[in-house]
Amino acid sequence: MRGISSMATRHVLTDLAAAASEAGLPEVELESVGGVDAAKRVAEGEQLDLVFLALGALRRLADDGHVVADSVTPLMSSQVAVAVPAGSDVPATHDGAYAFPDAAGLRAALQQAGRIGYSTGPSGVALVKMIDGWGLGEELGPRMVQARPGIPVARSLAEGEVDLGFQQLSELAGQPGVRILGVLPPDCAIDTVFAGAVATTSDNRAEALEVLRFFASEGAAQIVAAHSFARAGS
Repeated sequence: MRGISSMATRHVLTDLAAAASEAGLPEVELESVGGVDAAKRVAEGEQLDLVFLALGALRRLADDGHVVADSVTPLMSSQVAVAVPAGSDVPATHDGAYAFPDAAGLRAALQQAGRIGYSTGPSGVALVKMIDGWGLGEELGPRMVQARPGIPVARSLAEGEVDLGFQQLSELAGQPGVRILGVLPPDCAIDTVFAGAVATTSDNRAEALEVLRFFASEGAAQIVAAHSFARAGS
């Protein structure tokens, strides 16, 4: 069966699909593209069995009849983290898991940064909205560099295109050429919930739902955690 996903979940979904196959469930041929492009293809009626996107995007597709509404299943969540190029002399600014002690620290870092990288996905949208809410949109706008669809912010950092990058921790962890400062502090955290659903174009809805249930099962939790995601709702 065929599935489509945004880039943010491509690695964890590949491992989940392999585990499902080993458990005797149908094999999933998964294609990962930019989330906007994935949603567009689903909306245009491409023949698919499973769709994996941010929860909000899937609910919009369900409202428009492109995925089966009662199959929409939250699978995992990811925190937005902050990273710099591996050779950067930017020091770690806070002990522990957080990149900064609080929102004031993040605002100061943004104002001091050169080029600021962010994604085309929901985390990027949320970051821009937060910056605008702080009244910094005009000041930081010329320095904001949105990654091209399907291109991770980690690559922009590693190639020296940006000096400070924001993306889901799961996308930054383990990537070459970057150094993670930590996740955003609690008072300005950005979390994205990713979900799966059965496409209305699927000819194998029952089997697709079985695979989806496996992805959401307790048995899949270790795979989810290994890719720096948390199980949805945990």
